[in-house]
Amino acid sequence: MDYQKFLAGRTQNIKASVIREILKVVSQPGMISLAGGLPSPDSFPLEIIDELSSLVIKKYGSKAFQYSATEGFPALREALAAYLNKKEIRATADDVCITSGSQGLLDGIGKVFISEGQKIAVEAPTYVGALQAFNSYGPEYVCIKTDDNGVIPEHLEDIIKLFGIKLVYLVPTFQNPTGRTLPLDRRYKIADIIQKYEVLLIEDDPYSDLRYRGKPITPLKALAPDNVIYTGTVSKILAPGFRIGFYVAPPELKTWLIRAKQGVDLHTSTFTQAIAAEYLAGGFLDKQIKKIIALYQPKQEAILEALDQHFPKNFTWSKPDGGMFIWVEGPKGFDAEACYHKAIEQKVAYVPGKYFFTGPDEGLETMRLNFSMCDADTIRKGIRILGDVIRTFS
Repeated sequence: MDYQKFLAGRTQNIKASVIREILKVVSQPGMISLAGGLPSPDSFPLEIIDELSSLVIKKYGSKAFQYSATEGFPALREALAAYLNKKEIRATADDVCITSGSQGLLDGIGKVFISEGQKIAVEAPTYVGALQAFNSYGPEYVCIKTDDNGVIPEHLEDIIKLFGIKLVYLVPTFQNPTGRTLPLDRRYKIADIIQKYEVLLIEDDPYSDLRYRGKPITPLKALAPDNVIYTGTVSKILAPGFRIGFYVAPPELKTWLIRAKQGVDLHTSTFTQAIAAEYLAGGFLDKQIKKIIALYQPKQEAILEALDQHFPKNFTWSKPDGGMFIWVEGPKGFDAEACYHKAIEQKVAYVPGKYFFTGPDEGLETMRLNFSMCDADTIRKGIRILGDVIRTFS
């Protein structure tokens, strides 16, 4: 039977995740993986989760295992409102909605706000998971120029005027894949621009708690609340297996996102929401973030030192104050994808940067390195091997 005849036309826009395919490769024995964006299992607070699981059953009983509101478990929404207020985002429990990971919201955004052929603005490079979520709804991407400080506000304004852009997607803090953070002065400019032209901006913020140096920067949501949908996750500060994301949106838009979620999964897991609620409300988060930073910061220092020692001088890389990624740029003509296959032969994996761009010929000389999964000595070894591969390859 020809099963292709059953597929909807939009499936031509749905592609397999290249990064997911790479992660299959890195599971090979002996592979040093600088590829994935996974939190370290050592960062999961297993003892706390064990304690909170029992507490949730005693406190909520059967309610923790019953269907719940699409908007989210009330106790978690209250705890997240308090968490967001510390980030300068004014939100009540009623303003906060829960999703099945932040990826669930990104798909909802595509379903509700993106029409076939609509032009939306994204960074270049940008988070590949957002592109994957949006692609099935058939947008056309317009890339915003960036530099070492992220998006250039003046170019954003230019493309808004030129293309009539109404939707912008950004990861302003410790961006995936580059690790870059948008400075406060640029955030003010972008806030002014999106308010001036009545543009909706999606602020994706999974990494801002993973800050190793410097002070937190005010979110865009706090600067232009009526024009920003802010989304976050507990994946990096609790555990990704909980599949809990959250967002704060203007009330008129929140209603539509809730309706979209109702048609997908009714609601996110009640039991995991209840555990996350007690985790936040019980004061565990601040201590746990300190532990995570103490785990990741030496790894980041190790990879930056190793890059200085072992990579060719005509390569450059980001030096972020936090997050989980380092972005490397080689000279023009360097083929990071072809080099990846040679590196795999030497048991070192990374992600070629081309997959984070919307155009097929962009970012060919770039790569994303992750440092959260390996210990510092393994990172140093991996970078030394990768440096040798690059030299023989180029």
